[in-house]
Amino acid sequence: MSDIEGPTLRRRRLGTELKRCREAAGLTQQDVSRHFEWHSAKVTRIETARVAVTPRDVRDLLTLYNVRDQGYREALVELARMSRERTWWTDYRDIMRPGNFVGLEAAASAVRTWEPVILPGLLQTPAYMRALMISGRPLDPEEHIDRRIALRKTRQGRLRGDRPLEFSAFMDESVLRRVIGGEEVMKEQLRHLIEIAKLPNVFLRILPLTAGEHLFLSGPATLLEFRETTHMDVVYMEGLAGDLYEEQPDMVDWYRQEFERLSAKALDHRTTVKMIESLLVA
Repeated sequence: MSDIEGPTLRRRRLGTELKRCREAAGLTQQDVSRHFEWHSAKVTRIETARVAVTPRDVRDLLTLYNVRDQGYREALVELARMSRERTWWTDYRDIMRPGNFVGLEAAASAVRTWEPVILPGLLQTPAYMRALMISGRPLDPEEHIDRRIALRKTRQGRLRGDRPLEFSAFMDESVLRRVIGGEEVMKEQLRHLIEIAKLPNVFLRILPLTAGEHLFLSGPATLLEFRETTHMDVVYMEGLAGDLYEEQPDMVDWYRQEFERLSAKALDHRTTVKMIESLLVA
């Protein structure tokens, strides 16, 4: 068990193992729910890591599934304990979007993201963030905006440190040209992009306005990859009507191929940085 994977990835691994055990026992999710007199959706939520599962529930499930290997049973019970640990983002739950994106990002080894309108959160300056949040959440009190900025700044720590995230940001050319927060805020933001582009694990890729149509025109998308457990890779798509997490391996592979096609159309890292520099002196 990796000691850096974090509770979110542990919860997903546990859900995958419990699903495998249930299927090996020849039981449906409805069979399990009826046996324990649980809500019909509880088993689904456990297996898809939407909720944390208690060590006691894991023992009961493994007994129902006739899993007798004591070492395996104890390993899954310990995984359940570790998946319930507090995290640094626990205190921000009240201002986070539903789902596990922050936890997945904290555990990922690599992220590829596409943004058609604004800069990715991991690349934004505090002033750029504030301008977006004031316009997007006009009814939020200032202390909530301050906490949202603090959360995003803490997330940005993944780009540095002992285990830096490999981060590839694909952005529409209009993202660089759209002035957010005024001229000075945007200039500071562009200078920040030039500096952060010097990190060996950060790759900036601009899609020119002349690139034409592609799959991701409908909105932002993010592929989160986990080097030690590639079957856990997930695609996250954020939308006004709700967020979508695609976890089926064949669909994740399809989105991975689409990111490769996007990469073939985008400017390379060096040319992207030159474009940013040109906008600063324009």
